[in-house]
Amino acid sequence: MTTFSEQIFSDYQVRKTKKQKLAFIRLMQSHFPELRVEESKILHNRNLVAGDWETAEFILSAHYDTCAVLPFPNFIMPKNLLITVLYSLLICIPFFLIAFGFNVLLSLVTDDFLVHYWTSLLLIIGLFILVFFLGLPNKHTANDNTSGVITLCELMERMPEEMRKKVLFVFFDNEENGLLGSAFFRKLHKKEINDKLILNFDCVSDGDHILLVVNKAARKKYGGRLEAAFQSTAEKTVHLEKSSSAMYPSDQAGFPMSVAVAALKKLPLLGLYLDRIHTGRDRVFDGRNIEYLCNSTIDFLFSAEGGK
Repeated sequence: MTTFSEQIFSDYQVRKTKKQKLAFIRLMQSHFPELRVEESKILHNRNLVAGDWETAEFILSAHYDTCAVLPFPNFIMPKNLLITVLYSLLICIPFFLIAFGFNVLLSLVTDDFLVHYWTSLLLIIGLFILVFFLGLPNKHTANDNTSGVITLCELMERMPEEMRKKVLFVFFDNEENGLLGSAFFRKLHKKEINDKLILNFDCVSDGDHILLVVNKAARKKYGGRLEAAFQSTAEKTVHLEKSSSAMYPSDQAGFPMSVAVAALKKLPLLGLYLDRIHTGRDRVFDGRNIEYLCNSTIDFLFSAEGGK
C-alpha cells in the first residue's frame, strides 16, 4: 500500500460533513491534480472524476462519503433478500416503540385520532432522519468505504499510462444518503455511460469471499473475461453472481452495464453476509483484499484491451 493510501487510512477515515469532505477533496487533488469536481446545485453532490470520456472504455468507482455511527450494524446478505429485509424491519422496532410510548403519554391530553396519527408518523420519520442521516460521524470506516477509496487510489498509482487512458475514475459523493452522487453522475453523463462497464468497489476489506454481482449486459459482453481475471486463490474465494440472483445495494445500481465488487464472510446455512459497517466496529482492513482486487482488475482491463 502506498504512503498516500496509508495517510487516507490513518487521517481521513471520517468524510461525512461538508468540512470533512472538503478536506478530503483537497487532499485528493493535491496528490492527483487531474481530479476534477463535478458538483450539483441541488443536494450538493461533489463527485471526483479523473479521466477522458473520449478515450475511456471503463468506469472504476467507489463512494467516498461516510455514514453516521449507529448502535446496530447494517447487515446485508446478498443471496438472501428475505433475511436482509427482515433484519431491516427488526431494527425499525425501537422507532415504533418510542412512538407508541409517546402516544400513551399523548392520550393523557387528547384522544383525537388524527393528532395521534400525524404525531406518530412525524416522530418516526424524524427519528429515522436523526439516527441514520444526522447522527454523529462514524470514526471507523475501514470497510465502508475507505477500502473502496484506497482500492481506486492504488489502481490510479499502479496503472500504466496507456491503460489509464481507457479508464474513468469516479469517487461518488452521497452514497450513504441514497445513492445521490451516482444518480447525479448518471444524469450528467447519460449518453456517455451507455456503452461503458462500471466496476464499483464498496466494502472490500472485511472478508475472504470476494463477491462480484454482474448485471445481464455486463455478463453478456465481459462475463468470460471477468471470470478469467477474478479467480479464487488459496486465500480468497470468488463468487461471480448474476444481479438477478444476488442483491448488492450500492452505486452501480442504475448503470446499464455494471459490476458490484464487495468482500464478505460466509457461514454454513446462512451463506454470504456483510456486517460491522455503520458501527464503531468497522475497523477491519485486510490489505490482501486490496492487493487481490488491484491485480485482478488490471488483469481484466489488460485482457479487455486485447493484451491477452
